Amino acid sequence: MHRVLQQMLLLGCATWAVAACAEMAPPPGAGRAGDAAATADVYAMSDFSRVRKYDAHVHANTTGTAFLEQARADGFELMSINVDYPDFPTLETQHAAALALAAAEPARFHWATTFPMDGFGEPGWADTVAAALARDVAQGARAVKIWKNVGMVEKDADGRLIMLDHPGLAPVAERIRALGVALIGHQGEPHNCWLPLEEMTTDNDREYFRNHPEYHMYLHPEEPGYEDQIAARDRFLAAHPRLRFVGAHLGSLEYDVDRLAAFLDRFPHATVDLAARMSQVQYQSVRDRDKVRDFFIRYQDRVLYGTDLTLGPDADPDEFRRQAHAVWRADWRYLATAESQRVETIDADVPGLALPRDVVDKIYHANAARVFAPAPAEN
Repeated sequence: MHRVLQQMLLLGCATWAVAACAEMAPPPGAGRAGDAAATADVYAMSDFSRVRKYDAHVHANTTGTAFLEQARADGFELMSINVDYPDFPTLETQHAAALALAAAEPARFHWATTFPMDGFGEPGWADTVAAALARDVAQGARAVKIWKNVGMVEKDADGRLIMLDHPGLAPVAERIRALGVALIGHQGEPHNCWLPLEEMTTDNDREYFRNHPEYHMYLHPEEPGYEDQIAARDRFLAAHPRLRFVGAHLGSLEYDVDRLAAFLDRFPHATVDLAARMSQVQYQSVRDRDKVRDFFIRYQDRVLYGTDLTLGPDADPDEFRRQAHAVWRADWRYLATAESQRVETIDADVPGLALPRDVVDKIYHANAARVFAPAPAEN
């Protein structure tokens, strides 16, 4: 079970691929005189390329420049996140790519480092990790990533799964805090992973788990449940209240903006990114657009735009650029305008949220610039 989990892809690819292929529908009807889209305070599609933006969750796993070129064309800064994921290039290769791209365009390309779990629990492991992270931050890393292998794959010497709140990870968390950078945490999976197929909310999740039952946690009640993963994450944050934390993929609370709001209320130093979870948000907004729109406005300082777009060494650069441009424009259409688009993975025409310009400016740039700005390190 745990061996195959190590080979699991970041469940974001299908989501953004569907968004890229979304069939555009006409704008919603004209009977919305009170809607914010009717005011000059809302962006249009024509504003997309000129507005400063920041994709806070991507993976540039090659020294090829296609990602940078498209980001430049579309007005994006990038946060490229290194991940200890077996299907990605080695951590050394990811590190080298990050250094090369950051050197080529330091104002546009930023990166997050990570650490392997090999040797966890052995004497000196935490000190070795802390020294490596300090080196990476000195080289320009703006954050540290901890992936879902913690909680779903890695085991301690007694054969028990290592959850995020394991005491052995506490010294690493405190070192990250002292280094003045954020911790990006991806724990658990989409809520759909623990549901029967017929109750899942998006077709891409339903198709994936139908074809890969070994990854469908509903079929594996012996493994930690969804609430176990969330509770471990929350205990970890309660134990490290001064740590800057970014909950990747909407903190695995993507299915319910009310529950996500409660999480943000409880942990004032936490933010979340939207990477690879836009369709789950759209599923909710089709049912209650005002509720979802109000969430983004209320928590406008706590949400980072992100996609999970990934460029590997074997990708076709031109095709990647086309897909990245399509994903970025589709998300802009949803968040920034009132225009509607067809989202096949939820089989619905989804009206845009038409968020106010100042809200869009924060979600698309200011929040990430603040969260990933390095603070003075402590001795």
